[in-house]
Amino acid sequence: MDIKNNILETIGHTPLIRLNKVTRDLPCPVLAKVEYFNPGNSAKDRMALKMVQVAEKEGKLQPGGTIIECTSGNTGMGLALAAVVKGYKCIFTTTDKQSKEKIDILKALGAEVIVCPTNVEPEDPRSYYSIARRLAKEIPNSFHANQYDNLANRLAHYETTGPEIWEQTDGKVTHLVVATGTGGTVTGTAMFLKEKNPAIQVWAMDPYGSLLTKYFRTGELDMNEVHPYISEGIGEDFVPQNYDMSVVDAFEQVTDKDAAVMTRRIAREEGLFCGYSAGTAVQGLLQLKDLLKKGDMVVVILHDHGSRYMGKIYNDQWMMERGFMDVKTFKDIVAGRGAKRLIATGPDNTVAEAFELMQKYHIENLPVLHNGDPVGAISESGLFTRLMNNGTDIKSKKIGEVLEKPYPIVSFDTPLERLSTLITRENGAVLGKDESGDYHIVTKYDLIQALGA
Repeated sequence: MDIKNNILETIGHTPLIRLNKVTRDLPCPVLAKVEYFNPGNSAKDRMALKMVQVAEKEGKLQPGGTIIECTSGNTGMGLALAAVVKGYKCIFTTTDKQSKEKIDILKALGAEVIVCPTNVEPEDPRSYYSIARRLAKEIPNSFHANQYDNLANRLAHYETTGPEIWEQTDGKVTHLVVATGTGGTVTGTAMFLKEKNPAIQVWAMDPYGSLLTKYFRTGELDMNEVHPYISEGIGEDFVPQNYDMSVVDAFEQVTDKDAAVMTRRIAREEGLFCGYSAGTAVQGLLQLKDLLKKGDMVVVILHDHGSRYMGKIYNDQWMMERGFMDVKTFKDIVAGRGAKRLIATGPDNTVAEAFELMQKYHIENLPVLHNGDPVGAISESGLFTRLMNNGTDIKSKKIGEVLEKPYPIVSFDTPLERLSTLITRENGAVLGKDESGDYHIVTKYDLIQALGA
């Protein structure tokens, strides 16, 4: 029987899955090491467990102790799993740019989470680094994991991730691609693979706003490189001790937008529901595609699961607000057809008058306005049905007597995809109000034209 004694025994041995569509233009196969198959849904499970095991061995973590760490979420998840199984408490500091989903998951596993400001220097007493260090000094029987400088981080990947990749590719891997932050994954994995084959190229992917790329290229710690960025869990404003830059062959920077768009492409085109850093890694690889040749075999690390980013990169509104998503909206459709006044009728007009408007302007849907606001609607199909059932007497009736339900009212930034779900056989249009307070209409024909544009 194959029975695990606890959840920690399921860490590692994640699958290697070929990418087929987003990398179709590359001359060689690209294989994704999908780390969200770990129980905590990220690569950080490996190093979190290793840091705990080493701390126990060295006597730094005693029974009943408290694990303290500053984390963007995933390391905390791995540490929390270890703490649950081994009977420790957890206190995590994180930054206010991390997704709410990550914080909620940590709390669900019994951890205390302290949210700190992002845009402060590492040595600022308010930073999540500083608060974690202070708590570790103040709380008795506590262990500060310090994933940045704790070399058990890279040791975990030297002992597990590297050997797995070597075995899964039969030693044919030629390139390792990693979106990097603490340096543990890229350094530990690279150290093992380069021991097996020094010719293997290791490419580290970095967000703009991090100083790691310039440090790699020049050896200079330039704080002018540091500025706020949206990507989570990668990039740094200092150089953690886990880095050994001698095993890295190239650093490449990727924009927040390109990473977000690629992350969504990976989900939609490959069926791999990954986090932000996956988009950074794959996009960075595509930026360096001219360095690849036929016969190469690329392995790219996909660090974590997309469920932690539902309120961000997988949220259309969030993407649009940051200019990351080029989508057509209600506003685009209205602007695309030029300035046209809304053709509407009132509840006191007759059905005959409404028919006349429909014929004159070649339209099927009329909103019914009272004092400038929608109170209902009428449609050509609805009126025709009533006409067939009630005869010509309906023509003299007031619109208020034959009202259909009002059209939905949406904001001007509502994406076309959302509009398409609101317009149905029974509901032929939607309305939106502009900044001047005027209503505009989008019908099914507008949508068809927009989709074909």
